[in-house]
Amino acid sequence: MRLLVTGGAGFIGSAVVRRAIADGHQVVNLDALTYAACLDNVKSVSNAPGYAFEQADIRDRAALDRILATHEPDAVMHLAAESHVDRSIDGPGDFIETNITGTYNMLEATRAYWTAQGRPEAFRFHHISTDEVFGSLPPDPEVMFTEDTPYDPRSPYSASKASSDHLVRAWHETYGLPVVLTNCSNNYGPFHFPEKLIPVVILNAIAGKPLPIYGTGANIRDWLYVEDHADALLLVVQKGQVGRSYNIGGENERTNLDLVQTLCSILDRLRPKAQGSYADQITFVADRPGHDARYAIDPTRIREELGWRPSVTVEEGLERTVRWYLDNEDWWRPLQARAGVGQRLGVKA
Repeated sequence: MRLLVTGGAGFIGSAVVRRAIADGHQVVNLDALTYAACLDNVKSVSNAPGYAFEQADIRDRAALDRILATHEPDAVMHLAAESHVDRSIDGPGDFIETNITGTYNMLEATRAYWTAQGRPEAFRFHHISTDEVFGSLPPDPEVMFTEDTPYDPRSPYSASKASSDHLVRAWHETYGLPVVLTNCSNNYGPFHFPEKLIPVVILNAIAGKPLPIYGTGANIRDWLYVEDHADALLLVVQKGQVGRSYNIGGENERTNLDLVQTLCSILDRLRPKAQGSYADQITFVADRPGHDARYAIDPTRIREELGWRPSVTVEEGLERTVRWYLDNEDWWRPLQARAGVGQRLGVKA
């Protein structure tokens, strides 16, 4: 397939690009190269014969029309988004413009392209979203997000993603655009931008800085290794049922405190301190406004319909991730100088 991947220089998008090229697909990587993007994420495939890069903003409709007409993709995988909850609290406008208006532009440009191509049945618009659109779950392990869970977003970020999901479904129902949607749990792994929890903990730990945990650390997340997620996304865009959504989860629920303690144990083994444990650096800080208590995904649909399951346990994935950050200082060190990285964000309420 010839795939147009938006946000392909970001964390999840670059994993999709790398996997797609490895699987023999042609890929056009469309990215605006905002603060969280890094072309080093796709350096390993940048010279591949099936790879092309287009620097463009999804809010620029003329650029989207040109790129679609030039490259004639068989499918669009739309990952470009503002995604950091803390930043959405401080500056919600960017999330509205990119995640809602940008998705609208992608839908309209894609619809015009698809129509001009004769509305091919095999074409797909794959919208990649988050489990955060469903809100917050109680601690009962029997209660999980399904594809039929009502939307209940609690942050500017999740509200903007919920809005984009609704737009995608509306363009399918109204205009017949052949769409598939996915909602994933928390991703982690190599190339994770160093403002998110796991890289913050790893990099603060080895720098001797406090390891900040919001509230009591009791918030629960379902952790999905990013390369497993990329495999699932490529499966859905090829074999998913048109108009259908698929929840993609890691089946690895952990409290934030448990997660940080596990990271500390791995670091104690791989790069021991002269004295004590990295867990001694754990510091509890004021909680984030509107902090959801628990996310957990029921992945039954994608397992039964498409045969996908996560292949990496959270223990294995965290060890891989820690080793990657220890071995790739040349990648993460320059990113720490970007605006807002290393600062406590999302405290405005």
